[in-house]
Amino acid sequence: MDNIIALAKRRGFFYSSSEIYGGLANTWDFGHYGVLLKNNLRDLWVKKFVLSRRDIIMVDASVILNPKVWEASGHVTGFNDALVDCKNCKYRTRADHLIEAKLKDIKVEGLPVEKLTEIIKTNKLKCPHCGSVDLTDVRKFNLLFETKIGMVEDSKSTAYLRGELAQGIFMNYKNVIDTMRVRMPFGIASQGICFRNEITLGQGVFRTLQFDLMEFEYFIRPENWETIYESWKKEMWNFALELGLSKDKLRWREHEDFERSHYSKKTMDVEYNFPFGWKEMWGLAYRTDFDLQNHMKNSGVDLNYRDPKTNEKFVPHVIEPTFGLSRLLITILINAYHEEEINGKKRIVLKLKPNLSPVKVAIFPLQKDENLKVMALDLLNDLKKTYVCEFDDSGNIGQMYRRQDEIGTPFCVTIDYKSMEDKMVTVRDRDTMKQERIEIDKLRKYLEDKLV
Repeated sequence: MDNIIALAKRRGFFYSSSEIYGGLANTWDFGHYGVLLKNNLRDLWVKKFVLSRRDIIMVDASVILNPKVWEASGHVTGFNDALVDCKNCKYRTRADHLIEAKLKDIKVEGLPVEKLTEIIKTNKLKCPHCGSVDLTDVRKFNLLFETKIGMVEDSKSTAYLRGELAQGIFMNYKNVIDTMRVRMPFGIASQGICFRNEITLGQGVFRTLQFDLMEFEYFIRPENWETIYESWKKEMWNFALELGLSKDKLRWREHEDFERSHYSKKTMDVEYNFPFGWKEMWGLAYRTDFDLQNHMKNSGVDLNYRDPKTNEKFVPHVIEPTFGLSRLLITILINAYHEEEINGKKRIVLKLKPNLSPVKVAIFPLQKDENLKVMALDLLNDLKKTYVCEFDDSGNIGQMYRRQDEIGTPFCVTIDYKSMEDKMVTVRDRDTMKQERIEIDKLRKYLEDKLV
């Protein structure tokens, strides 16, 4: 894991946030290649689950909602982590992380705080920071970030940064019903930043205070929930495989009763086998009609759906597939990371699927020659109309290849003196490292066939 994070920082996928001031725990900034990779993942998600379907539309809700939203949804009282403090050094950590780090193969997330305290004290678990066994009882802490709205200090009111996308979707449910001519079953999708004030283990962008989510609420008749739930399980699994994730590193795990969120009747996670163990990558929840019923009760607004054929009125139930975008990025990097030995030297390569790669083609003039450079730049400007491309003329072909390998660029195109005579270029494949000469006029067709 350390090697992967080092690569991500070295090649500009992500950096420690506020680093010149010592950083800030659990915050990261995405660099150029991280932004491009994240955008590719997001765009594929939108294409698969929104643009290629007729039953799902998108909204982009405000990050700050009326605080009554979070009160009605149960997040103000029920959105908590179980934390424990060291009395000696004041270090705070998640109780489930402390237990799972010391007691292997035990799953405790969601257990009541009394049971967590009992496990910690019975096993005499130590503070991971100073080694003291003098720990507090486990306590619950709310994960919502509070903020203040208002210009005058005395009149400022408390609000919350959103902890999930779902509530913004529910706030727009009636708007969508009134304006988009949707018919049951249908989905409302959203993508954006969420915030959770939680303690993490520092595994890169796996779990952070600010993170990107992609999710949708799929509104259904309650009698059909099991069939639709299973269909979304298949859709999510297939999408994971389409992204190139290794099938043998994926599994479904159903939440036990004690660990399910307060709104869920059934929750399952797609877990990935990370270097630090099996952890949630995506989630699939059956939220019933919990949210719409609570918002209808607390707002006084009728949120029933009226069937246009039968005139029947009912409150829809909801299936919620959730895709963590920031977490998916680190998963993709881990899955693509390979170390090889070539001629006695270590080669690091990100074997990303070509449609995910931040850069599709890199173009190198092989020698420091102005005519070669002009020819390379002309080719670059042409290919950039279609693909994300890079130009490099540092001169050391080995170093240029290695840099693109670590970025995950599928193809490198080299222009040499012979290219000026025969109008051909050398194309090098990232995964096989094989090289072949291609006519410049046929290069675009060659890339079209390969970059799928």
